[in-house]
Amino acid sequence: MKKRRKKSLAPMKIGILGCMAERLKTELLEREKLVDVLAGPDAYRDLPRLLTVADGGQQASNVLLSLEETYADIMPVHHTTHGNSAFVSIMRGCDNMCTYCIVPFTRGRERSRPISSILEEVRMLSDQGVKEVTLLGQNVNSYRDASEHQLCSSGATRLSEGFQTVYRRKEGGLRFSDLLDRVSRIDPDMRVRFTSPHPKDFPDEVIHLIAERGNICTQIHLPAQSGSSKVLKAMRRGYTREAYLDLVQNIRRIVPEVSLSSDFISGFCGETEEDHLQTLSLIREVGYNVGFLFAYSMRKKTQAYHRLEDDVPAEVKQRRLQGVYHSFQGEGNEGQRCSGGQQTARPGGGGEYRTHNTAS
Repeated sequence: MKKRRKKSLAPMKIGILGCMAERLKTELLEREKLVDVLAGPDAYRDLPRLLTVADGGQQASNVLLSLEETYADIMPVHHTTHGNSAFVSIMRGCDNMCTYCIVPFTRGRERSRPISSILEEVRMLSDQGVKEVTLLGQNVNSYRDASEHQLCSSGATRLSEGFQTVYRRKEGGLRFSDLLDRVSRIDPDMRVRFTSPHPKDFPDEVIHLIAERGNICTQIHLPAQSGSSKVLKAMRRGYTREAYLDLVQNIRRIVPEVSLSSDFISGFCGETEEDHLQTLSLIREVGYNVGFLFAYSMRKKTQAYHRLEDDVPAEVKQRRLQGVYHSFQGEGNEGQRCSGGQQTARPGGGGEYRTHNTAS
């Protein structure tokens, strides 16, 4: 960036927006002095002021995270090249505080858009001929809109059986099942997807809705992260291996044709060979269709960074990641044959795999 600025004939202002701005503010502003403007994920409305400050020759920064900002009055739409699908953001942030995850510190706490704003956007997309919408959120199925009090449900949010939260259960509000119900009714010919969910937020009413509505896609992302209850506890995932498998069984009972995908982290703090073998056996037992596989890489600011030791050697992480990958390929298990895996670079020297299983 420095070289481009020097070569540019016209004055150039360099800015970084979003969660990376919040995460790397010290390095970018103070140490490297690379940028003129830093705007965190909740500071987009402040961009005119930040640019004015930068025009005056000073570095400008706003990376404060908000407890209220949802951008309900702004409707950014991302189309595919064919314009047949679009993404609709329904909530921001995450309250789960998994020990390995940086999201709560870069995206802030959970805030949900008012349901009326979301429905207006989906209707607009339907009128434009969009055939598929994907509802987006860092923890999409924990959606809870308490803005329309006369429509709000009473009582605590229902969780998947056997799952817990690290925070006090939230009371009232329109839940994800309410939103999914209303979105799917707008246009019966418009397919509805959602990502990325947390396994704890799949009460029966959500699963039954997926089964009953023909336009809600029967592809569910169910991030497990590990097959070991001990590792899951260290990750603060809020469930055991047994509770996760019970949820899978319940989903398949209600939605027999479901396609399941998952995330797995190899080599998390304290993971033993026995823990790794439990992960492999979980993968074989569930028989996922799609997998997103990662070698653990410690992130600053996370609870793991402050409380746990990154004690699994890099070569062991990579070996275990290979083992997880081969389990997804389904060696010796015809039901898990996948079309192949693509390996891509992972920051921090780790590895990442994405596998797709074309078998139904």
